[in-house]
Amino acid sequence: MSFQMMRRFSRVESAGDLLGYLDRGHSANRENRWTFEIAWEAANKVGGIYTVIRSKAYVSTEELGDQYCLLGPYKEACARTEVEEYEFPRGNPYEGAVNAVRAMGFKVHTGRWLVDGAPQIILFEIGSAAWRMDEFKGELWNTTAIGVPHLDIETNDAIILGYMVATFLREFRDSVDKYSRENDLGPARIVSHFHEWQAGVGLIALRTRKVDIATVFTTHATLLGRYLCAGNTDFYNNLATFSVDEEAGKRQIYHRYCLERAATHLSHIFTTVSEITGYEAEHLLKRKPDIITPNGLNVKKFSAIHEFQNLHAMAKEKIHDFVRGHFYGHFDFNLDKTLYFFIAGRYEFSNKGADIFIEALARLNHYLKNQAPDVTVVAFLIFPAKTNNFNVESLRGHAVTKSLRDTLQTIQQQIGKRMYETCLAGRLPDASDILTKEDMVKIKRCLYALQRDGLPPITTHNVVDDWNDAVLNSIRRCNLFNTTSERVKVVFHPEFLNSTNPLFGLDYEDFVRGCHLGVFPSYYEPWGYTPAECTVMGIPSVTTNLSGFGCFMQEHIADPKSYGIYIVDRRFISLEGSVQQLASFMLDFCKLNRRQRIIQRNRTERLSELLDWRNLGIYYRQARVKALQTVYPDYVDEGPEYLEHRANFNYPRPLSAPPSPSSSRRSTPAPSTHGSGDEDEDSVDEELELQELGISKNGD
Repeated sequence: MSFQMMRRFSRVESAGDLLGYLDRGHSANRENRWTFEIAWEAANKVGGIYTVIRSKAYVSTEELGDQYCLLGPYKEACARTEVEEYEFPRGNPYEGAVNAVRAMGFKVHTGRWLVDGAPQIILFEIGSAAWRMDEFKGELWNTTAIGVPHLDIETNDAIILGYMVATFLREFRDSVDKYSRENDLGPARIVSHFHEWQAGVGLIALRTRKVDIATVFTTHATLLGRYLCAGNTDFYNNLATFSVDEEAGKRQIYHRYCLERAATHLSHIFTTVSEITGYEAEHLLKRKPDIITPNGLNVKKFSAIHEFQNLHAMAKEKIHDFVRGHFYGHFDFNLDKTLYFFIAGRYEFSNKGADIFIEALARLNHYLKNQAPDVTVVAFLIFPAKTNNFNVESLRGHAVTKSLRDTLQTIQQQIGKRMYETCLAGRLPDASDILTKEDMVKIKRCLYALQRDGLPPITTHNVVDDWNDAVLNSIRRCNLFNTTSERVKVVFHPEFLNSTNPLFGLDYEDFVRGCHLGVFPSYYEPWGYTPAECTVMGIPSVTTNLSGFGCFMQEHIADPKSYGIYIVDRRFISLEGSVQQLASFMLDFCKLNRRQRIIQRNRTERLSELLDWRNLGIYYRQARVKALQTVYPDYVDEGPEYLEHRANFNYPRPLSAPPSPSSSRRSTPAPSTHGSGDEDEDSVDEELELQELGISKNGD
């Protein structure tokens, strides 16, 4: 079953980007307009919404200044390192509301979140209000008829936090009204933006208590949708036929589903992060989103236009070091002709597309043997799983190669010293002067240590219950065992990367920069930060038309493939067809020469403007404005030219990017005319690029 994507929701009135509104809260202060953003992940790193809130903080404070404040739970482990605590000044409306809830016995922490923008933040200690949990549950039951099992600790915490937040906002409403009267200001207008069902309890409490505050609710992924997809259902073809109450009851999440659905329907404005999630919400939560609010990133441009190419080369060299150690003794491939592919994220084997990635790698292995036998692909799968520490064979390989490198460096220094002294004596050095017998013995010992009986390991760790691990079983089924004859090598790394990792010594961001292609063929991906992060770092990626990111790119770019965004069809063709298409995309990428990959990375990086919060933040602003206008009909948005832009709004192609002709649809850069092979060369300019791609300056 196919469906029409709801493009109309994201094409609302817009000024194009937020730049016209970034006045550090001057307009908000003049209008006496206050904004609160409530999320379980505020200064609490537990999921992808943390990335949304954290990366958006800079443009939020640039737009709203101190008229903007985040609310969330106090989690000491994160707050201790991420929040600088301080008290609000006397007379400030925040101070009045904080003192009021403290007088009720609530423990509240105030300060600034130590991220870009340093937004104000108020964190609530859930334990300090736990004694009122039965009271809160009783109010919830009396107003909504939603009951919550006593043993569901996560939902209990969400209820306590929700009513603490609602109580604070009610006190803030009173405090800001008093503040406005004392300072001869106009009527205060407040908007509160809630993320996901855990924060949505606060929205329910606000509405049932009839507090005069505009509300926005954003779902980043529906609760029931995530459970259904994890259960191997044909999700998208049956969306319209699911009995939602029955399905939620089967999975023992009916009360959570009711909370999410109540927040959805009680909010003044409802948003989702992508059109695909909007379609899902329409059928599972029974409400169409009013606006689509795509997720962005805080894109930092480099001082040099091609500096990201240099960063790619440096990070790639560190990955080379890992590969040398991991594949020692079977190191039969040329690193200059080796490509690094990777997939990463939560360990949701089917939802994240790891199943079809491994299957497509097996096809790619066969294709490369026949069509490009000199090219090797090393595919990394980075999913956190239960392990019993590092694989001894992996650690041994890195120790052996380090020993060889250290030995050769020592011998090099000694050779240099001997050659210098010999030449200083006025004679040319001979072989015995350059390399002594002792040196040869040391080198031979290292070479013997490099000998390996077995194959290079598939995984870097000892995985708990490895006979039952989805990734390892799929690799076994596809016979990807890292033998010498295989052109695709596989490395399963079952933990997230950081700079203290003894094998890689790389942060995740640097690892991404060093790879050539990110592969994320997800089946269930409401947005998809992993391909978005690849894009802003100039790394091509594979996504799908079932991910929010893939749908966004399809809508706003005429030819995503030519910009290094490969979109696998997982909606309208069979699973086998999707696997073949993914294998074909990866083969096409393997056939690019170095010069073509440089061009493609340049073009991919230019798309970062599309994903910058300075552009995408406009949708969040529109949601807040529409919520304010719903609650305060007399409110007129004073943004420059806000109402002059209509529904045909679309993101422009970056000015420096060569156009992709719609008639020819060149899907990959054309072969290089001069045969340059230097990948670290960063002298690609626009004119030369157009010439190599066979495109005139006018796009003909």
